[in-house]
Amino acid sequence: MAHMVETMAYAGEVPWHGLGVEVNPNLSPKEMMKEANVDWTVEKRPLYYNGIDKKEVIPGKEALIRTSDGQLLDVVGTNWKPLQNEDAFNFFNDFVNAGDMEMHTAGSLDNGRRVWALAKVKDSFEVFKNDQVDQYLLFSNPHKYASCIDVRMTPIRVVCNNTLSFALEANAERMVQVTHRNNFNPDMVKETLGVAKEKLDTYKEAAKFLASKRTKQFDVNEYMDKIFPSLGYRTLKKGENRISKSAQYAVDVMDTQPGAEFGKGTWWQAFNAVTYTIDHAYGLDQDKRINSAWFGANAKKKTMALQKAIEYAEAA
Repeated sequence: MAHMVETMAYAGEVPWHGLGVEVNPNLSPKEMMKEANVDWTVEKRPLYYNGIDKKEVIPGKEALIRTSDGQLLDVVGTNWKPLQNEDAFNFFNDFVNAGDMEMHTAGSLDNGRRVWALAKVKDSFEVFKNDQVDQYLLFSNPHKYASCIDVRMTPIRVVCNNTLSFALEANAERMVQVTHRNNFNPDMVKETLGVAKEKLDTYKEAAKFLASKRTKQFDVNEYMDKIFPSLGYRTLKKGENRISKSAQYAVDVMDTQPGAEFGKGTWWQAFNAVTYTIDHAYGLDQDKRINSAWFGANAKKKTMALQKAIEYAEAA
């Protein structure tokens, strides 16, 4: 079976996905890059085809190659601008040097087609006493056609190691995406994204609101079935209990998931049952969950889960 995780390193506590090799804490971004074995570069090279008399260059296309081992990462256009891993990790320098962040995790997915770094922001909040949410900054640098450079805030609930989604609006300033048609401008990204305390306060307000609203069993079943629909999706009818296996799993873990004692019977508990299911149970293995939870379909599920949870909480 092909593995999504190629290399990974983490400092401090074991990350939510439980993968990677532990390294010394307090590493600089450049040191973390080396420990995670992503201190390599990429370059574009011409593509050829066999013409009648000689090899001809394929116009408009180039091979994106990892120079350390010659690995073909993808075929891209001639106007596709790669971002080197070192430049991606340098994005964290000012934050780390100022003491605002510390490097936490970094690695390579899909044979180098996506390199990422995660830094812990030295700011957090509590929804309930001992129910803490920490804030992280995630930088994704894809060496792949049609994938954007992605920089986003990623809250993680400490008690259960769930990665949360707090994108309350489609254009919420919790993430910035830059296409490879443009040169990466770190100052512009920092200005657009912001790492201000106001962002975390917005997350806190959403969590506190969910924690203040009580659930009803049918609403919970309906909510879970919308997040994890059965094949051939249909609307759950009043009094009906038939929901998908994944939805039923999320319902069942509401009272058993780590941190279930916080906000018992509230939409905070229901929302965290979704994030717990996605991060720790949904899909085949942790190797693939980490990619999907941050960058794939499961990341979208979390966004929808939060939006739906707030809708139900508002109607409660």
